[in-house]
Amino acid sequence: MSIKASSIETKALVDFLKGEKIEEVSKKYDLDLFEINNIIGSFNAMFQNGKEAVSDEIRNHSYKLKQQIEEFQAAIDSSYDGIWITDGEGYTLFVNKAVERITGLSTDDVIGKNMRELVDKGVFNISATLEAMKEKKTVTVMQKVNTGIETIVTGNLSFDENGQIFRIISNVRDITELNYLREQIKHIEEKNQKYHIELNNLKLKLEELNNVVFKSEEMSTVIDQALRLAKFDTTVLLMGETGVGKEVIAELIHESSTRKETGSFIRINCTALPDSLLESELFGYEGGAFTGANPKGKAGLFELADEGTIFLDEIGELPLHIQVKLLRVLQERNVLRVGGSKPININTRVIVATNRNLSEMVREGSFREDLYYRLNVVPITIPPLRKRTDDIPILIKHFIKVVNKKYNISKHFSSDVMKSLINYSWPGNVRELKNIVERLIVTTESATIKVEDLPEHIHKASVTIKGNSLKEILESTEKEIIKSTLKQYKSTYKAAASLGISQSTMSRKARKYGCKTHD
Repeated sequence: MSIKASSIETKALVDFLKGEKIEEVSKKYDLDLFEINNIIGSFNAMFQNGKEAVSDEIRNHSYKLKQQIEEFQAAIDSSYDGIWITDGEGYTLFVNKAVERITGLSTDDVIGKNMRELVDKGVFNISATLEAMKEKKTVTVMQKVNTGIETIVTGNLSFDENGQIFRIISNVRDITELNYLREQIKHIEEKNQKYHIELNNLKLKLEELNNVVFKSEEMSTVIDQALRLAKFDTTVLLMGETGVGKEVIAELIHESSTRKETGSFIRINCTALPDSLLESELFGYEGGAFTGANPKGKAGLFELADEGTIFLDEIGELPLHIQVKLLRVLQERNVLRVGGSKPININTRVIVATNRNLSEMVREGSFREDLYYRLNVVPITIPPLRKRTDDIPILIKHFIKVVNKKYNISKHFSSDVMKSLINYSWPGNVRELKNIVERLIVTTESATIKVEDLPEHIHKASVTIKGNSLKEILESTEKEIIKSTLKQYKSTYKAAASLGISQSTMSRKARKYGCKTHD
């Protein structure tokens, strides 16, 4: 500043130096902070060169003003958003540090440059400053920088006392991360849609498998495990009491896997055949292997299940010498027929099931430890029906529908019957429930099944509970059922069939409770 400086600049400087706030002087003389900065800069230069004498008071005011401007500069630079200021013609006067951080452009690249020049050179594809000048109002644009960054910029106009554009102050925000998050959300939505489609397909599969009927959280967990395991070929061990539906879950795993398209679901109950036949049925035999054998030989169930799934139920009943051969199949992925010398490679998924405690059998020496660990890769425990009573009503309704359709009749259960069936402990689980429903429908004449139509052991169990602990109650109830059923049918074979359990299980329970049998 020189002695010829305008009276406004001089007055503004004097007021600043006297201690008036920078905002008040700016408003009083209609000067922006950058003009004030130029005034003070000129004054400081003159002061330092000693061209004019100044008093200590003026020197002190000059120092305070310089400090205020530095604080103001620091405040603008601390802004997370970029601040870009041009004059009324679009020439860049100032950018804060955030602009450099967001755009990747340096201050030297833009200070003094006109925004039109920067757009023409391709630094930006569009300028909020130029658009605001053109529209004469605040404008927001999506801006791409040649550094690969995308920003959202809002240009705000400042007018002088004559209504002319004096400054354009633009706020710059980085939306590169926002766009990334938008893409991530889109990707997640696409995955969710994919999972939704898969879930619907799985629901359709469940509907196709009529035996998969459930409502309880306990069974929902089991079904979820089964469907997830269907994607992998790992060995699965299904555990649970007789009649809980282990075969149904095994079939669900197969039907929900890709093996449904490439192979068969072969099932075998290890107690259904005598030991002498079980080995040849599982692993096959060569011609002439034993007396009465087919001269051409025969493929075993493992070979028939190639590219598919084999389900071995009651695996705990498998004799030790066959356990050895099963272990070899699991380890080597091939079978050796009885009487054969050349292994046959197979690609068969193995699912096994048991109602026995295999770890306890290992301790007793009746089940091979190495086979147990080979089978116990992914265990699924299916809870008994008494622990998932929410499933009982829906199962009953399902079986009523199936039986009515089977015999072309229309019968239903009274509410008292439903309550009795729900309160019953169901030692035979789902299989017993299914058999009882069918028996009631085919043996009663009335269209409505009443409480008096119920088997005696179920009716008694629903009104009489003996024992204190749950274990005592269950054992007492089971004992009554076994006794009354054997009394009615005399034979363990017929009694087992009525309850939907195996004859060996019935015999074992009869011995446990001291019941007399006639076979």
